[in-house]
Amino acid sequence: MKRLLSIALGILTAIGGFVDIGDIVANAEAGARFGIAHAWVLLVGVVGICAYAEMSGRVSAVSGRPVFDLVRERLGPRVALANLGGSLLVTVLTLGAEIGGVGLALQLATSVSYLLWVPLVAFVLWVVLWRAKFTVLENVFGLTGLALVVFVIAFFRLGVSPAELWHPGPPPGEDWGTYWFFAVALFASALTPYEVFFFSSGAVEERWSRKDLLTSRVNVFVGFPLGGLLAFALMLTSAAVFQPLGASVDTLSQAAMPAAIAFGKIGMAVAILGFFAATFGAAMETALSTGYTVAQYLGWNWGKLRRPREAARFHTVVIIGILVGVAVLFTTIDPIQLTEYTLLFSAVALPLTYLPILVVANDRGYLGDRANGRFANVLGVTYLIVVVLAAVAAVPLMIITRMGGG
Repeated sequence: MKRLLSIALGILTAIGGFVDIGDIVANAEAGARFGIAHAWVLLVGVVGICAYAEMSGRVSAVSGRPVFDLVRERLGPRVALANLGGSLLVTVLTLGAEIGGVGLALQLATSVSYLLWVPLVAFVLWVVLWRAKFTVLENVFGLTGLALVVFVIAFFRLGVSPAELWHPGPPPGEDWGTYWFFAVALFASALTPYEVFFFSSGAVEERWSRKDLLTSRVNVFVGFPLGGLLAFALMLTSAAVFQPLGASVDTLSQAAMPAAIAFGKIGMAVAILGFFAATFGAAMETALSTGYTVAQYLGWNWGKLRRPREAARFHTVVIIGILVGVAVLFTTIDPIQLTEYTLLFSAVALPLTYLPILVVANDRGYLGDRANGRFANVLGVTYLIVVVLAAVAAVPLMIITRMGGG
């Protein structure tokens, strides 16, 4: 059991990153409109986040310090401030979207408007982050999020061959601009900045050291591919159900429909549980990441290992992040639309996040013989090029396709 729970950090990070509220609907919509023509994007995204999460976990395990702390020390406050500014904006907006996503899951279960749930969700989120231990958070919500495996099973129950759902490029009625818009959005969702900051800081919270390098790699190479598999299952089942009908997916209830078709009310209930765990887990990740990055940049005490009074400024930033997220939702912007915007902003901010990580992971002053080898650097540089291309393409594609509307 201990070995199973040792990968809970990776599971929580991966599920929060790959299947948060925006990704649930984005993968379902991509499946409905394009079949599994974007499956390659998920594969590319999984390999990329594994490469950089492995670097981040290794840096924290060897140095005993989170990546963002070392970025400020190694590259200076100005570079770290640019990193902080870009990632913090995306993270806080994503936090608002995740709180809204929890509200949407509760709306799906109770028929009560998600906006009425938002204040309660925000309060419970604050209480949980204030009182619960870090290991409890990762074990409960990371493992509960595995309820989304219902979509993997549902695909086999639906009895559709993947070959029937694949075709090169956009199908009739779609264009290449929209195809690449979804490709950039799905790629950005796999490498959102808060994932590596949360994973790195979580490694410090877990008190990982050199002897935990294997645990770190198991977290990375089990957790993130699992998150990618669940995202792919959402795409597959949506393609199987909606593409033959020429229907699109733009609500959480529609995204859950394949599980309901395959297993009836039980399937719907399990899907709702998975949606709740994934979005609440992502809300915890983004809220904590808000506090982690600000506190680490300013040199404050931070983390769940310290008593709240010993890290009061860290917890204050977390509370402010939650309140800003709630304020954004009270503009009545749709949480799904909000996350779609943040995915594009995330694509633009990706170079600011991943270049500093690559620099720190090559610093032998911090890592000694555990610094990046040739393979890690080739993979890291290759993905940096892809990240830059995605950043350059994001805004033009958003304008040309009107946020994927065609």
